[in-house]
Amino acid sequence: MQALFIQLDSFLTQTQPFWRYEAFHACRLSALPWGDAYPELTAWLYALSQDEVVEYKTEPEKLSYVLSGFFPRLKEMKLAFDISDSSLLSLPLPKFFDKGIPGRKWQQIEAISKVLVAHHQGTQWLEWCAGKGYLGRILAGVTQQPVVSFEYQAELCCSGQQEADALQLPMQFVQGDAFDERSAALFNSSTHAVALHACGDLHVKMLHYATSSHAAAISFSPCCYHLIRDNEYHAMSKVAAQSDLQLTRRELRLPLQETVTGGERIRRQRQQEMAYRLGFDALVSQVGHQAGYIPIPSIQKSKLSQGFAEFCQWAVQEKNIAMDFTHVDFAHFESLGHQRFWQMERISLVQDGFRRLLELWLVLDKALYLQDQGYQVRVSEFCDRKATPRNLVVNAWR
Repeated sequence: MQALFIQLDSFLTQTQPFWRYEAFHACRLSALPWGDAYPELTAWLYALSQDEVVEYKTEPEKLSYVLSGFFPRLKEMKLAFDISDSSLLSLPLPKFFDKGIPGRKWQQIEAISKVLVAHHQGTQWLEWCAGKGYLGRILAGVTQQPVVSFEYQAELCCSGQQEADALQLPMQFVQGDAFDERSAALFNSSTHAVALHACGDLHVKMLHYATSSHAAAISFSPCCYHLIRDNEYHAMSKVAAQSDLQLTRRELRLPLQETVTGGERIRRQRQQEMAYRLGFDALVSQVGHQAGYIPIPSIQKSKLSQGFAEFCQWAVQEKNIAMDFTHVDFAHFESLGHQRFWQMERISLVQDGFRRLLELWLVLDKALYLQDQGYQVRVSEFCDRKATPRNLVVNAWR
């Protein structure tokens, strides 16, 4: 695992111009992050139709295949990681275990439960950042071992405990703050600590507490890597601490930009809002003679239906910018915004090809940290990406 990480770290370091940028700003400045270095790549991007851009955005494997023609090692790196999990159990569950759980979320919970039970060590479970304890329900029901479900929000604890009691499951909800050091008392040497999509520093805290208490096993699926207290990522493993990559909080968002939820309406809203923002940026630059980018706050999506002109009026009011719109050709700048949107989408395709590798870098750092602490570790996928792109799970045991 360490050798693979070193290869991956070297590759990501060498290819930084192709993933370490903001496509939004690159398109508004009409500058490619890699300059004139890859004319064939640039020509391919500019030749893509809007339909082709959408196709590559929604089919990462197809995009990866094409990009491998420009970056041969991209394919090599992805093939180097065998992260499929074949050690899955059949877990027949009573139908009522899925009560109140949305369909896609249930798919994720059911899938990861099979992996967790297959790698189970210890005599009790600790469900970290438990929410209503959906995952804990299955673990308690299948293994009949006690589950402590740790959650910050008191109302979720109350609701989860009621459901667990109704199902007569050996579950105890504990309300608390993960950043309160007293939370470490929940861990001991017979604990199997688990977390499904615990965000950023929350799963980092779990790893620190679990390793300090010599927990029997640790299993987690990380998410929202950018939700950290510091502005830069702090590597956990010894080998990652030697890396030249110093990732910012913004760069930690890159693996999260692939989504499979939301539907067509959400995609249209995103396109409209981004086009409006890019069009407004061009307007204030050319008409208002404003130097530099002016960030504007989030807007209620319902307001987008009022049109581009109203969006611009709202934006100047929010930023207290004095502008005379009397002779502004709003249609021109709206059209320009849409042109820039598709330029942004084209530029970001290259970045998209490196997203999974960056996520693997982050996950392997945590896996290697657990190895540093004396654990045996396996990284695998627990479900198809159609259920969730955040489908990596780290299992560690002594």
